Amino acid sequence: MSELAIFPLTSEHKMLRDAARDFARKEIAPIAAEFDESGEFPYKTIKKMGEMGFMGIEVPENYGGAGMDTLAYVLALEEICKVDASHGVIMSVNNSLYCHGLLKFGTEEQKQRFVSPVASGQVIGAYSLTEPMSGSDAGTIKTRAVRAGDEYIINGRKSWVTSGPVAEFVVLFAMTDPQQGHKGVSAFLIDTKQPGFVRGKKEPKLGIRASATSELLFEDYRCPIENRLGAEGEGFKIAMTVLDAGRIGIASQALGIAEAAYEAARQYAGEREAFGQKIGQFQGTGFKIADMKTRIEASRLLIYNAALAKEKTKHNGGRYSQEAAMAKLFASETAMFVAHQAVQIHGGMGYSKELPVERYFRDAKITEIYEGTSEIQRMVISRAEMGLR
Repeated sequence: MSELAIFPLTSEHKMLRDAARDFARKEIAPIAAEFDESGEFPYKTIKKMGEMGFMGIEVPENYGGAGMDTLAYVLALEEICKVDASHGVIMSVNNSLYCHGLLKFGTEEQKQRFVSPVASGQVIGAYSLTEPMSGSDAGTIKTRAVRAGDEYIINGRKSWVTSGPVAEFVVLFAMTDPQQGHKGVSAFLIDTKQPGFVRGKKEPKLGIRASATSELLFEDYRCPIENRLGAEGEGFKIAMTVLDAGRIGIASQALGIAEAAYEAARQYAGEREAFGQKIGQFQGTGFKIADMKTRIEASRLLIYNAALAKEKTKHNGGRYSQEAAMAKLFASETAMFVAHQAVQIHGGMGYSKELPVERYFRDAKITEIYEGTSEIQRMVISRAEMGLR
């Protein structure tokens, strides 16, 4: 990984990055292919990641986290994803989609109850916005939360919930006033041990297979009013604000995948011989290496810039939607480009499960889809440039 002079790292940043790198190489690398093949959830290593502080890097220490900044988070996440994107997305959701939203919008009581166990790695958190007929158009969700005294009765079906099969707590978005459209969405903190919560079909995915993903069903689930996150009607604002943070996480995941694919391709190009010379000496391969490296470093700059933009909002308020969208867009498309070129450089071996390159290729694709497709990112960026809301 390159050291960037315009983003000087503190000793604490380097220490966390190195700890994540060492852990990923020693604990995750030996099991990554096995868990990708089986699709089982890696409980043991995820618990260890929690013990090391990786599951709540930006969470203050009094809530069970590491109390560090966004740059520290992306540095650690890069290293985990470089070895296995499945472990990385579990870490990303815990940190950004779950903990970040509660820290920003939750009450003190909610933070104590719902953040501390997740940030410390004791349990897993999840974020549930998407539905079978509501993906990019998040304002059309059908899950209903009807007020009944001091409770909300929730009914509906959610889909594509990362960590859905294993999460103990879920940030859920449901419609409280359908007449108001996206302004009628509210957010709730769901305890999955309570009656009315059902885990649905587990998704058979192309990539990130060790990251459990499923539907969630709500059948007259009773949610106490004190478990509502924010005010009624603030759910859509909360969801979009949280996604800004999530997109930085997915950009970092994409960077880690791209780095792994690039390093595998560079090494192979320096070893494999054809027509009397190393294949890396051929211009066709050399230019691929040049393009891969350039896109990776450009992605890193965009990600670090988004991380610092997020840090500024902690003190000055405001949003960093455009910076996060640009980082996520470019890094995800870079991951797909680099993984594709890595397979091509490896030739037939790139298509074989004997090497991890084919896994990088499969894992890269989802980064262009979840937490906002590339098309959505372009919409966010272009609307910001045109001064549109």
